[in-house]
Formats: sequence, C-alpha cells, structure tokens
Amino acid sequence: MSSKVVHVAIIGAGGVGKCFINQLSAFAAKSSVTLKTILLSRSKTALVSRDYSGINLSTWESDFASSAVATPAFPAETLDFLKSAPGPVILVDNTSNESVAAAYPQFLNAGIHIVTPNKKGFSSGIQLWNDIFAAAKNGGNPNGGYVFHEASCGAGLPVISTIKELVETGDVIKKIEGVFSGTMSFLFNNYAPLDGKGTMGFADAVKFAKDEGYTEPDPRDDLNGADVARKLTILARLSGLQVEDITKFPIQSLVPADLESAKDGDEYLAKLPGHKSNDDIAEKKAAAEAQGGVIRYVGSIDFSAGSEVVDKVSVGLRTFDKTSPIAGLQGADNIISITTERYNKTPLVIQGAGAGGDVTAMGVLGDLIKVLQRI
Repeated sequence: MSSKVVHVAIIGAGGVGKCFINQLSAFAAKSSVTLKTILLSRSKTALVSRDYSGINLSTWESDFASSAVATPAFPAETLDFLKSAPGPVILVDNTSNESVAAAYPQFLNAGIHIVTPNKKGFSSGIQLWNDIFAAAKNGGNPNGGYVFHEASCGAGLPVISTIKELVETGDVIKKIEGVFSGTMSFLFNNYAPLDGKGTMGFADAVKFAKDEGYTEPDPRDDLNGADVARKLTILARLSGLQVEDITKFPIQSLVPADLESAKDGDEYLAKLPGHKSNDDIAEKKAAAEAQGGVIRYVGSIDFSAGSEVVDKVSVGLRTFDKTSPIAGLQGADNIISITTERYNKTPLVIQGAGAGGDVTAMGVLGDLIKVLQRI
C-alpha cells in the first residue's frame, strides 16, 4: 500500500454500519494509507466533510445525534460530491436498499470504488449485474472503480472469493450446497436437533428464534426463503450460470399462503400456533427421523441437473443423514459445501458464523483493504 490519501463515504450507520465504522476507525489508526471519511449518511441526516478534511470517527455518534444536515440527494448530489474529492474515493454501502444498489454503475463509471454487503445489486435482474461489472475495473472497464461484495453472501466467510478463485484458476464447479441463513440454521438446529430430542413445535421454534434475536423483526422475511435465494443467485452467477432473477427457480416458503397477508410479524406469530402448516412440517421432521436423518433448510446449485436454471437451483427443506456436516451444524452457523472437478471426492467446506454485525463488517472492511491494495 502507498502512503496516499483515500477518501471514504459510508451509507448506512445501523447495526452493520456501526460495527464497520468502529472497525474502520481502528484500522485507520494503524494503516499506512491516510483514510479520510468524508460522508456518513443515514436515511434523513448526515455528516458531511465539505472541505474533504475528514469526519472525526471517535465522536461520530454524538455528532450524528446533533446533526441538522440533510442527507445529500442520492444518487446525483452524492455522486457530484464524491467526484469532486481530491483523490480516490471508496463508497461503502451498508444498506440493503435496492435503489442504492441500482446506482452502482454510475459511481463505478465515475471511477468511485464500491464495497458492500448489499445483496440487491448482485441478485436482482441480470441486467443490473451485467451493468455493474461492465462499469467496474475488475469487470474490464479500465477507467472504472473496483467493486467487491464478499459480505453479500456469508458475512465474513470467504465464500465469494473462494468461488471466484476456483473458477479463475480453471476449476469447474459441479455443486454448491449448504445452509446459507443464520436464522434458518438456528431455527432447525433447535426444532430438529441432531440428538432427536427436540421438544418444540415449529411455531414455538420460530418464536424462540425471534425472541433470541435471530430473525428479522418480521420473521416472514427470513422464512419466505428470498434471502437464501438471493445468495444462491450470486453464487450461481459467479460460477457461470446466468440466473435471470430469483423467480426462475423453486423457493419453498415456510410462510403459509393465508398468513402472507398478516399485517405484521406480531400478527403472523399470533396466528402461527395451531396452523395446519405446523403439522405438515412436523410430518417432514418425523419422516426424516424415521430414515435416521434430520430436516434442514438449504440452498442447492447442481450444475449436472437438467438443462435449465429451474432444474439446477433450488431452495427448501431437505433430509440429511445425521453424519452429514450440514446435519451437524451448530447454533446459527452457516455451512457451504462446494464440489468441483478438483474437490470431487471430498468437497471443499466453508463453515462459521454467516451473520452478525461484527463478522459482516469484517467482510466489508476486508473488501475495503482489497481496494487499497489495488490502488
């Protein structure tokens, strides 16, 4: 790394954003690169260093609390401000906002680098994916900015970088399978534990996961499978499979159709006990146990299955033998098994915490360091 000045703009200062800011502050104190945070924005208010001298990250929370500065309009005003910076700029998007992700190509074409855990830019329509990498330096545009999104699939786990390295070194991906959701991992490890001693009904297990902080405020946002589907879409595209969007393959939602219209998560949780869907899942659990296995909610990409995306990619409940690493997963960990031509008899397995503010922020900071190493 050189001793140059690099400017950082951060969108989002919630759970992951707060952890990232704290990690960035600690990293900047020991880095040979001078890092100046020039923008820190939330939905309505912001801290802006108009002279590009940098924001004091040691007091950012109290400064935010007293700030009356409106968030710069996005993308136009934000883009103009960053383009005028006297040096390289890294935009850190810590949101899950689709409209922010849709503007990535504009920033990349302007030479602004992007690091993000936001899945939306990489798992929405294939055209946005193509536009992002057409605009990026690491996608072939010599005048573009770098874009890295390791934390969009597995938080701090090196899933994306591993897939990319396998493909770039000439290996051929045959199958990717695993538990991609910390929520679903925790839920089924408690509902259908490996020792077969689970006593909770499905509705009780969902409420327990919610009470322990492992679900979104509305658990349906986890149980509908969309989050897992987005991660699979990213990995499929990186592996060479052109998935148009997440509607092109089967996703088993665990939210009953008649509860999709519940006004909020509380109403959903109130109506779930006694619902017929609990019996359906209990039957699957019992059938798995009768076979000496357990049920787990997984995502799978099987490149040898059929000729269409609908045949190759799927999300939903499956039965696993109790000797399987997927069955033996603990807590809220994620596990991704990758079978390739090189890793054929024994798949390459990545396992660990796949969610949480600190590990996700670590993945984002790791991407920022990648950009620094390249510029």
